[in-house]
Amino acid sequence: MSDSEEIPNATEIGQPVYDADGNELGTIRGWEDDGFFVTTRDGIAALSVEHEHTTPAHGEAELMWRCSDCGEMGDVAAVPETCPSCDAPRENLYYWTED
Repeated sequence: MSDSEEIPNATEIGQPVYDADGNELGTIRGWEDDGFFVTTRDGIAALSVEHEHTTPAHGEAELMWRCSDCGEMGDVAAVPETCPSCDAPRENLYYWTED
């Protein structure tokens, strides 16, 4: 990437992530205070409970979003632009598995 190219400062779920040499590492699958999570899986498998390695021995888990500011959780099929409880931006919402 040349100095004249703009680096996007907004991140979105599903956005590709690249190393310094331009090789795609994976896609963004969630955020937390320290950064974002990247998956190397494609399609819905990247967002599935199986991706979290939940096994039947540990019971069933549901994939949800969670706010890193207030702990609010919701259905991953409808990740909001801001947290409905504390108005934190979408960047503060990350994927979470709930029993």
